[in-house]
Amino acid sequence: MPDMISALLLASLAGGAIPDPPGLLIVPFALLLAAIALMPFINGPWWHQHYPKVAAGLGALVAVYYLLVLRAPGRMLDAGHEYVSFITLVGSLYVVVGGIHIRVKGEATPAINVLYLLIGAVAANFIGTTGASMLMIRPYLRMNKIRISAYHVVFFIFIVSNVGGGLTPIGDPPLFLGYLKGVPFFWVMQNCWAAWAVCIGGLLAIFYVIDVRSLHRAPERIQHEVEEPEEWRFDGLINLVFLALVIASVFVTNPLFLREAIMVVAVAGSLYFTPRDVRAANHFNYEPLREVAWLFVGIFLTMVPALDFLTRHSKALGLDTEQKFFWFTGFLSGVLDNAPTYLTFLAAAMGNLGLSVENRDHVQQFIQTHDHFLIAISVGAVFFGALTYIGNAPNFMVKSIAESMGVKVPAFLPYIYKYALPLLIPLFAIISLVFFHFKWL
Repeated sequence: MPDMISALLLASLAGGAIPDPPGLLIVPFALLLAAIALMPFINGPWWHQHYPKVAAGLGALVAVYYLLVLRAPGRMLDAGHEYVSFITLVGSLYVVVGGIHIRVKGEATPAINVLYLLIGAVAANFIGTTGASMLMIRPYLRMNKIRISAYHVVFFIFIVSNVGGGLTPIGDPPLFLGYLKGVPFFWVMQNCWAAWAVCIGGLLAIFYVIDVRSLHRAPERIQHEVEEPEEWRFDGLINLVFLALVIASVFVTNPLFLREAIMVVAVAGSLYFTPRDVRAANHFNYEPLREVAWLFVGIFLTMVPALDFLTRHSKALGLDTEQKFFWFTGFLSGVLDNAPTYLTFLAAAMGNLGLSVENRDHVQQFIQTHDHFLIAISVGAVFFGALTYIGNAPNFMVKSIAESMGVKVPAFLPYIYKYALPLLIPLFAIISLVFFHFKWL
């Protein structure tokens, strides 16, 4: 079976089958993900200065081995193509949405907050969790500044920065990687909407109860205080045109790099036509995008041997049920990064059947015969991204913005044991039982 799987693995652009990579070649991938998770807390200043070198260096080790030892240059070219597609989408959404500034009225009731978070969850599927988070976090904090608390930020991360983006490939990076591998664009919405609705509904209900109790505990002067009048106002609306262009380009598949070229045009238009004071009002800068770009250079290169190895040896992991894929994919997405984790377990699920994630025909076959496995992997990767600050790119960005606006946000460990574990895990357990064990829906 390993020989057959190896023969079926994606033929590189240079042609021919790819040899089975040694297990040690997965070490750079593990080191990079461990560094992303731990170094900001071990030595933040050093990591902030040197993470591009770490990511590029570990990625280069894998690339050199594939080029000189395995003689599979096409495998690296394929990873490079996927990286360009990925970072172009993330970058174009970040830049274009960064040119839209929303001013809101100063006071928000629990009901208004719930409506705002629901709108953010839906919007995340059209402008990405990164785009929705960057667009909506500052107005949300200003709306609640009279009684802002840590849970306001936490639930924003849960709903808008993670779970909300679980319906389209635009919504969250794992789903976009699946789209690049051959998962149809509307497949996720058609098959994951029920789990999405249960999770979003549950989170909004919990938030509403907490927010109502918080409001009732607030001093009476705060409950009835009215902020200085401020009208709803949207600046930089020209960027809606460029945003629509980015979204439309996602559907372009040929010729090569036309999709990415359209996104670059949208970015150029946004930068040219957006007044500088609009971006200044959003405190817009390129540092978050720079960090994502460098780290994912390393991730996309170092995860290649992990994907190849799992494709051949996935049966040894004992992953044979939807629940196992949901929880394994989920927890690793929460403590590592949900995009490569999604691909890793999709490769494992397909490898169990003698199929390759690098073959689009195999992906279609897998969807037709084992769609519940893909639902479990998709839902786990997206939902569990909220488990820690490192689970999804917008999480740390939202935390940083909130802290810059004077909001007290829980640190890394308190975020996990005070909020994520007690609030998310019971809800995920319900989803696991309903959708992947009893299969009631």
